[in-house]
Amino acid sequence: MGIKRKNTLTADFNMSSMTDMIFLLLIFFMITSTVVTPNAIKVILPQSAQQTDAKPLSRVTIDKDLKYYVAYGNDKEKRVDFEGIVPFLQKCYAENNEMFVALYADETIPYKEVVKLLDIANRNHFKMILITRPQ
Repeated sequence: MGIKRKNTLTADFNMSSMTDMIFLLLIFFMITSTVVTPNAIKVILPQSAQQTDAKPLSRVTIDKDLKYYVAYGNDKEKRVDFEGIVPFLQKCYAENNEMFVALYADETIPYKEVVKLLDIANRNHFKMILITRPQ
């Protein structure tokens, strides 16, 4: 007597639900990453046609009142005197010697203030990036 099975088992795995979940997570992280503002100090940056793709690890900010702020990684900016910038950057460089220093300078500050910070970076062999806004 020949009995035929009507139900056959297949060992297939459907990836469409996993793909949907990954796609939704990707959208979520893309939206939330645009909400985060790394620079909370109000600075009007100078305009430039070219922006950088480098991801800085530390930031130095000079506002229009010539107040200096420093931050490392995702930390919040803290106010320092001009003399406190070098020890802060040296400490950050000791943790990661491949770091970039992002310089956020208000467009109304005197040029000599920017040059002083660029000189600090040059003497200590830091890689410094001047952050600008698009035209």
